[in-house]
Amino acid sequence: MFQRPAYFSARTLIRLYALLMFRLDILRQAKMPGGPKIIVANHPSATDPFMIHLLMKERVNVLITVNAFNVPAFGRFLRMIGEIPVPLENGSCALDQAHQYLREGKSVAIFIEGSISPVQGGFLPPRTGAARLALMSGAPIVPIGIYLRREIALRIRSRISGYPTEAYWYLRGPYAMTAGEPMRFEGDVEDREYVRQLSDRIMREVKFLAHESERRTRRLKLAPSLG
Repeated sequence: MFQRPAYFSARTLIRLYALLMFRLDILRQAKMPGGPKIIVANHPSATDPFMIHLLMKERVNVLITVNAFNVPAFGRFLRMIGEIPVPLENGSCALDQAHQYLREGKSVAIFIEGSISPVQGGFLPPRTGAARLALMSGAPIVPIGIYLRREIALRIRSRISGYPTEAYWYLRGPYAMTAGEPMRFEGDVEDREYVRQLSDRIMREVKFLAHESERRTRRLKLAPSLG
């Protein structure tokens, strides 16, 4: 059950950590639309679901792999602040929960790649969840491009959830996010080809914004190319 004080306390701690450990750079190219919205970003590290909360003043609930919810205590905390678990095989129930949040006037965030981007650079192909959610709800998409120095991300392997897991955590260094113009879509969510075309369009915008985040960071002479 979501607890409002816990959510905003957690976001305050994230902000304090970011100010201490990151060279945080957030650029909004347009005003955030009012009402519920869908934040759609690339996913270069396991840290991203936490940093996304710094984009907006209001609450946002993030779709996160179910593996994180299987970690004792940490999983309970994620549920307490209203994050949405995404099963490994079929994410339709997660989209249904996200759709319900949007109907309630809450914003959600989803990583269009589905998993963490390749550590060596580049992006994974887009998943269709963001486009489907936009068509289901009518809510605008706000594309986000994230850039960080992937070569200094920390690979952490663990069996704490009961089986082997591996994640790349970004704990310090430059961290840039660029929020683009809102995108609105209409159409048939059951039209698979149309949904795929929209997913590709959203991904192109996310990539463009990620490279914009990279360009700002590279002005500080800190970063290799995304590839």
